[in-house]
Amino acid sequence: MKPWVAGLLPIPIAQVMMGTAILDIAIGVFLLINFLSRLTAIVGAIHLAVILIVSGITDITVRDIGLLAGMLALMIDSPPRLGEADPPRLG
Repeated sequence: MKPWVAGLLPIPIAQVMMGTAILDIAIGVFLLINFLSRLTAIVGAIHLAVILIVSGITDITVRDIGLLAGMLALMIDSPPRLGEADPPRLG
């Protein structure tokens, strides 16, 4: 984590890392069970973008860029389900 980010945090870095880990697990579980996949992909993409901004260029950056691309693809590919009526029936 960049030093300027650590100065902005009102809580210790260890707690921030624990919160990040819990959010990562929640995003993974929601995607695994296909629960609100579009919203989960949006939250995941924002989360990964923030991680890329605050962590800088490291050896993990390539992995995070790949995950961000996957989240964006999932977000674009997932149809919105809020307020959707029953799908039309053929025949």
